[in-house]
Amino acid sequence: MQDAIETILADYETWAVVGCSADRGRDSHRIAGLLQRRGKHVIPVNPQVKEVLGERAYPSLRHLPPGTRVDVVDIFRRADQAGVHVDEAIAIGARAVWMQLGVIDEAAAQRARDAGLLVVMDRCPAIEWASLAA
Repeated sequence: MQDAIETILADYETWAVVGCSADRGRDSHRIAGLLQRRGKHVIPVNPQVKEVLGERAYPSLRHLPPGTRVDVVDIFRRADQAGVHVDEAIAIGARAVWMQLGVIDEAAAQRARDAGLLVVMDRCPAIEWASLAA
C-alpha cells in the first residue's frame, strides 16, 4: 500500500472528495483544503451543499459533467456506505480510491483493485504526507 500512497500523493492531481462538508470543523473540509493547498484540484461531492472551498459541489460522482477526469475518489463516508462510492469510482474511470481513517471495506477494495485502481484504505493524506516528509 505504501507504493500506492506515494504514487497517489505525488502524481494524481484531481481528487473527488465524497462527503466533503462545507463545515470548516469537519475533517472532510480540512483535508479538501489541504489538498487544494498542495496544488490538487478538488471536486466536492455532497448532495447537501452547492459549493465547498470555492468549488462547485456535485450530488454524486454520477453527476459530474461528462468528460470530467478524476484521478482519486477520496471517501469520507461510513464504511458500510463506502462500497457504493467505490463502484461509482470504477464506473467513472477513476485511477484510485482513498478510504479515510476508519473506512474499511475489503470487498470494495478488491473490486477496485480488480478494475485496475490503486487502493488506499484506513489512511489520511495529511498523516501520509507528514510521514513522507519525515
